[in-house]
Amino acid sequence: MEIVKTSLSGVYIINNFNAQDSRGTFVKMFNKESFLQENLDFDIRESYYSISKKNVIRGMHFQTPPHDHEKLVYVPQGKILDLIVDLRPNSKTYKNYISVEISGENKKSVIIPKGLAHGFRSLENDTITVYNVSTEYNPNFDYGISYNSFGFNWEIEQPILSKRDAQFISLEDFCVKNPF
Repeated sequence: MEIVKTSLSGVYIINNFNAQDSRGTFVKMFNKESFLQENLDFDIRESYYSISKKNVIRGMHFQTPPHDHEKLVYVPQGKILDLIVDLRPNSKTYKNYISVEISGENKKSVIIPKGLAHGFRSLENDTITVYNVSTEYNPNFDYGISYNSFGFNWEIEQPILSKRDAQFISLEDFCVKNPF
């Protein structure tokens, strides 16, 4: 397992350990000791997954304090373009974003700290995205920003969105009342 820093403070791309033989593939997505060596004290409180059609955009989601959480995201099947936006006003990378391709083929995952919005575009049909989070879901603290409000080119004209995701406010409007 190799843990690689990104340009956003606290966001890491993880090149997961994997082994392949005649039976198939084995992938390790989490190792507490490896995380602690990078000062990542991550405890999983909830785990869930989504299955997405090609060109679905999910996001940009986050929970606010006191239910904000860290996420560990990986894709065992299919491929996504993962997006992370820094919502922390005191961060040097406030309002900046990064994107990373995560797939069943490259076996990467990403760790996202508290105070960042997360979303992705599914690049293949039947893409499975797994989320491990450090707090339990609380609908009263669940928010999002519009996927097209922070300058990223998703390279798609008509994405498939949920009604909820289509109604999110812009990054600028969120920043006016930012609770982070």
